[in-house]
Amino acid sequence: MKTKLSFSYHIAIGVMLFALFFGAGNLIFPAELGQGSGSNLLPAIIGFLITGTGLPLLGVLAIAYSGSENLQELAGRIHPIYALCFTSLLYLTIGPFFAAPRTATVAYEVGFQPFIGEGSQQIGLFIFSFIFFAVTLLFSLKPAKLVDNVGKILAPGIVILLAILLSLVVIKPMGSIEAPLEAYANGAFVTGFLEGYNTMDALASLVFAIIVIKAIRCMGITSKHDIIRSTAKAGTVAIILLSVIYVGIAYLGATSTHVFGVFENGGPVLSSASTYYFGALGTVLLAIVITLACLTTAIGLVTACAEYFQTLLPKVSYSMLVVFFSVLTFVIANFGLTNIIKYSEPVLMFLYPLAIVLILLTFLSPLFHHVRSVYVSATIVTFLISIVDGLKTLARTLEIDNFSWLKPILTFYDAVLPLYDEGLGWLLPALIVMVITGVVARVYKPITASAIRK
Repeated sequence: MKTKLSFSYHIAIGVMLFALFFGAGNLIFPAELGQGSGSNLLPAIIGFLITGTGLPLLGVLAIAYSGSENLQELAGRIHPIYALCFTSLLYLTIGPFFAAPRTATVAYEVGFQPFIGEGSQQIGLFIFSFIFFAVTLLFSLKPAKLVDNVGKILAPGIVILLAILLSLVVIKPMGSIEAPLEAYANGAFVTGFLEGYNTMDALASLVFAIIVIKAIRCMGITSKHDIIRSTAKAGTVAIILLSVIYVGIAYLGATSTHVFGVFENGGPVLSSASTYYFGALGTVLLAIVITLACLTTAIGLVTACAEYFQTLLPKVSYSMLVVFFSVLTFVIANFGLTNIIKYSEPVLMFLYPLAIVLILLTFLSPLFHHVRSVYVSATIVTFLISIVDGLKTLARTLEIDNFSWLKPILTFYDAVLPLYDEGLGWLLPALIVMVITGVVARVYKPITASAIRK
């Protein structure tokens, strides 16, 4: 029995995890943040890194620290029915509904759309996404080879190609950094924090952690302490790579406004920068980078979804589920990137606070003896606020007035909850409830039956 892995194994698993994380949103949103934040880039990127890299690392560690076999088991500390609903919605969000379709649409719109005639865009997306998800399907049918196929082959290509572009951005910036847009003029940190939601990596971390832990166990590491240590080292490798690339892309965006102005999203930022530095070759280079990045993420998402739903539907084979999710994702991808991003926002405003609170509770659990009531109370308070945030965002997405029954609740929340206008109204109430119920749990030592076994 091994007690630790070699440095090279930690690097291999860390690069695999980085490749699984790094996909569509990881390219677009930092560039968009850089353009919007301008001279306020530093506080904005710090906020973005907290939710874009810090939370994903904590998510991976939370699964290892909890000793849970999967996310549903961890969420079961709240209630089995809640665990089933929360886990299923999370998998569908990072899988066929939003994140997985986004991988193909971003790769197409940024890397290949410039080569397609104006009247052939939809058929171009159809053909590209068909090939894209056919490749995803082939890789996903053999998940045991993820370390070799993803970590050792595809991910290094992403790092090398991006390193070339971002090195040129640092050596020879496109222009000076302009003043921030209105959204970043005041509260750039909070805006960057919320922008990090769009990567969906904190949600994905609760899923990808299982892949990492399985890979570590397959290499002979069996004790919980050693698994946590190896997971932390591999996770750190992935997060360092992500952070460096995020900062580089954000800086690229900040220096691009002087030359190109402000784009509607981050896609044109990258394509314009590549053309600026490399000419026509830059467009081809960008297409390769984005396709590799998005393909690795799509493989991980389809694999994870198929494995999870097979536990719910044991009579359905893994291969059939991989085919089903690949086809469903292909269909949704053809609705286009704009629609996918637009309708993901309400779900993220609802799910992210619940995921963050679950991660925090996992690490704090020994302090309150793993008492279920602490989990339940903190989750209920967070749910009551995040569900309203999700519905409010949905109304804005649909460009309609807030639902009439929702208006008094919004007025109340706005009046009593700190940071509610910034989208963080759930944070302080959740922390207060954790502290109060946690102290009660420690003072009134509960009987063993009321506690959750770790």
